[in-house]
Amino acid sequence: MTMPTKTPTLIALDFDGVLCNGLIEYFQTAWRTYCQIWQPSDEIPNNDLAEKFYRLRPVIEIGWEMPVLIRALILGIEEEKILDEWQTIAEKIVTEENQNRAEIGSCLDRSRDEWIAKDLEGWLSLHEFYPGVIEKLKKLMVSEVKPVIVTTKEGRFVRSLLQKQGVNLPEADIIGKESKRPKYETLRILLAELGKDAIIWFVEDRLKTLLSVQKQPDLKEVELFLADWGYNTQKERDSVAQHPPIHLLSSAQFCQDFSAWK
Repeated sequence: MTMPTKTPTLIALDFDGVLCNGLIEYFQTAWRTYCQIWQPSDEIPNNDLAEKFYRLRPVIEIGWEMPVLIRALILGIEEEKILDEWQTIAEKIVTEENQNRAEIGSCLDRSRDEWIAKDLEGWLSLHEFYPGVIEKLKKLMVSEVKPVIVTTKEGRFVRSLLQKQGVNLPEADIIGKESKRPKYETLRILLAELGKDAIIWFVEDRLKTLLSVQKQPDLKEVELFLADWGYNTQKERDSVAQHPPIHLLSSAQFCQDFSAWK
């Protein structure tokens, strides 16, 4: 399988898991929520709990699952089992412990919102950028290739985090959670705005998201890349070969010229 050689007109980038590593914030917010729901006697997590959570972060699709993952680890469920059977395990915990997914999700959102309201700087400080990505973004901004961020994170937080790094993308080029639409719909809108001859490349760390784009007949010209440094598992990275034309991209390739993305 050959990789694309044409230079894109526009490059659409996911944020968390492609540009920004938010694992520390994810764990801290999940732990705060866990403490509210399960009320452990000790509100200081075990030393290895965060590390286990980081390794298993790729299994999480929706916010309510974050504190439930902590619950699974505290119950002693093996990491391998969680990787293989996460949806079943999560549902079982919620059912057996008389919890409600929507309520857990609301509690998580509330925990985060309260934290942000009290200490925005502290909350932002728990996000770090992957090596080389800010430099790459700055180069793109002065090139002929237009960078656009397509993310499920709120646009205002993406803007704040980027501005701290000296990156001031136009507001319209950060399409966040507030757009309330799937990423393939955003790509469709971008393609329509650019015209039929435009070449869009989309970098994302969730294989499921890329597969949902791939299912759209009118988006078959969009080149799809799975960021191998993001929130995905070895199994997902290995399976990319079964889903051409999705390409596996390393962080080293990402930071180089587009000609190296092959």
